[in-house]
Amino acid sequence: MTIAMFVFGLAMLVAGAQLLVRGASKLALSFGISPLVVGLTVVAFGTSAPEMAVSVRSSWGGQVDIALGNVVGSNIFNVLFILGLSALVAPLLVAPQLIRQEVPLMIGASLLVFGVALDGGLGRGDGALLFGLLVAYTVFLIRQSRRESRETQDEYAQELAAPAAGAWDRHWAVQLALIGGGLALLVLGANWLVDAAVSFARALGLSEMVIGLTIVAAGTSMPEVATSLVATLRGERDIAVGNVIGSNTFNLLGVLGLSSLVAPHALPVPPAMLNFDLLVMIGVALACLPIFFTGHVIARWEGALFLAYFFAYTAYLLLASQQHDLLDTFGTAMTTVVIPLTAVTLAVFAARHWRERHQG
Repeated sequence: MTIAMFVFGLAMLVAGAQLLVRGASKLALSFGISPLVVGLTVVAFGTSAPEMAVSVRSSWGGQVDIALGNVVGSNIFNVLFILGLSALVAPLLVAPQLIRQEVPLMIGASLLVFGVALDGGLGRGDGALLFGLLVAYTVFLIRQSRRESRETQDEYAQELAAPAAGAWDRHWAVQLALIGGGLALLVLGANWLVDAAVSFARALGLSEMVIGLTIVAAGTSMPEVATSLVATLRGERDIAVGNVIGSNTFNLLGVLGLSSLVAPHALPVPPAMLNFDLLVMIGVALACLPIFFTGHVIARWEGALFLAYFFAYTAYLLLASQQHDLLDTFGTAMTTVVIPLTAVTLAVFAARHWRERHQG
């Protein structure tokens, strides 16, 4: 019964996000808002609607560990798993703007969340700061979109077209109904998913934090998985990367910000999350810069590296939750051999690429 509740809750979240994005984007286009602005705001944020629904529901209901674990775990999952899997399908192109602007913003948001969490909690003031920055970031994107190249605008216009005269969703009443139906599914799906996650944690003897960082985070990231893989298969490989980076920034500023605002009390941040999971999230964000910088392409071997780190991180969480005998050996191998070796390799590749560019 718990598994069925989790699966149906996840299906409702995915379907609700799709209905919300379709209704909101068509309504915006009907009012004459450009496809580029709709793509940068409604579509990008819509794929994070499951994370928003689950984290807000969890923080309001007192399941704080699930609310926090969902956001941090989703950001780690998005980069390591989604970009890793997409790069294995086809090498991903990285737009220069991502390296100059979007990735540094994601890193800055990650560091900001870590900074405000150092006192052991996220209060309403922290939530207002994070959510206010999201509003400012959105306004900045809309203004910046007016200066985008014609090629970029045409690409979004092909993906997002205003409803045709005879289309079933061309009327505003239908579009509002889609938005309402999407929101209803998100709320119901979030309730079912959170309740099932709590039952999983109790039945498996795992903490709600571990369930939030793994099962819930992967489940709420399904819209990002679908969007990035479809974009990769269609050859729109820059959209695949932009979707992940934009979603991560929204998770940190929007999802955590609103969750902190609606929670009855400040969201306590466990020491384990401060000392490990948040640092992993920051490390993953920082790793994007040298990988994206080398040729503006995420190669297949780099995608495989991302995937390997995702499975290593998940294995560490499970070993730590059970206090397994292999935990110390595994942790020592990762911190003294694997991670330093990877960092040196990425630094050498980045330095070589920088030197070749300047010599050329």
